Amino acid sequence: MQSFLEYVVKGLVEHPDEVTVTPVARRGTTLYELRVNPEDVGRVIGRQGSTINALRALVTAASARKGLRCTVDVVAHSPSKPES
Repeated sequence: MQSFLEYVVKGLVEHPDEVTVTPVARRGTTLYELRVNPEDVGRVIGRQGSTINALRALVTAASARKGLRCTVDVVAHSPSKPES
């Protein structure tokens, strides 16, 4: 599921090298934290959330076929800043 999500999101964004997907287990559900460049957050969310809702639907359906519960959350990470 993680590799599928990475593949789809990397095709949507301008900075595919900055895409990371981290699975986090929470109360019987796997939450995939999707981290992208702040400039790409709008592309991943889409107009009125249409893109992220479609991604969530795909992940939910695919995980249900395997008897799992999964969801996706978008987390924008800020570029690393050099320390002063």
